[in-house]
Amino acid sequence: MKKILIPVTLLLCACANSGTTTPAAPAASEPAAPTSTAPLAATAPEADDSQVDAASGATAVPNQTLFNGVLVIPPQDQATVTLTMGGSIRSTSLLPGSYVKKGEVLATLENPEFITLQQDYLDSHAQYEYLRAEYLRQTTLSREEASSQKRFQQSKAEYLSMRSRMDAAAAQLSLLGVDTTRLLERGIVPFLEIKAPISGYAVSVKMNVGRHFGVGEPLCEIVDKSDMMLRLTAYEKDLSHLKTGDSVLFRVNGMESETFHGVVTMIGQQVNNENRSIEVYVRIAEQQAQFRPGMYATARIARK
Repeated sequence: MKKILIPVTLLLCACANSGTTTPAAPAASEPAAPTSTAPLAATAPEADDSQVDAASGATAVPNQTLFNGVLVIPPQDQATVTLTMGGSIRSTSLLPGSYVKKGEVLATLENPEFITLQQDYLDSHAQYEYLRAEYLRQTTLSREEASSQKRFQQSKAEYLSMRSRMDAAAAQLSLLGVDTTRLLERGIVPFLEIKAPISGYAVSVKMNVGRHFGVGEPLCEIVDKSDMMLRLTAYEKDLSHLKTGDSVLFRVNGMESETFHGVVTMIGQQVNNENRSIEVYVRIAEQQAQFRPGMYATARIARK
């Protein structure tokens, strides 16, 4: 039977060549993975600890809540100059921003009624002196029974009535800032002097020569900046971060390079219905000449 040797020979040749590395034929380059044109699945948002107030839109950063606010003047350091008697401005040299001292004359006012009021006081004072002397004389005579009781009672009534009239005129002049003692010494003055009720800077000046002002109409305002405060706007969610006595660090617009200090002195007890805000007042430690009422500021609580 004839044997077939061809397959064996091929097998031996294959085994002999197995020790030699034959470079593989370059395979066709695989195309790069195609970029998907389909929209990417929405990725999970990064963790953000800040929370947004639904009503105010303000964000709160944990451990560092920021507050916006403005510089304000306390009510006792701000005065509105008004009149208790109308009239026209006779003279004034007051300019907005001028510093004035308490009692300094801001302007003079002319009104014929002012002259009449002074005359009433001087007349009643003169009558008072006469009736007082007569009353004392009748008192002495009544004790000695040298005068009738009726005459004594009449003298007393006239004396008390005139004293009441004089006191009423003096009270009206006092409201106008007129010293009755000086009035008795120098007599009637034609113009009413308008004086500064406090020391400070003049703002909102509305006076000019010849302008007529009615009773209660503001002429100007005087502000004392020596003890300004910071009024912050907080929200309901911020109450847990606030308490009276907290130290505050803040910066003022236009003076960003400087950091100022203060202490929370009052937290409002009523929430604003429109924006759900609460007023917080801070006593400023470092008063600056550059401070102006209404300047914006950003503040945070200084945690220990």
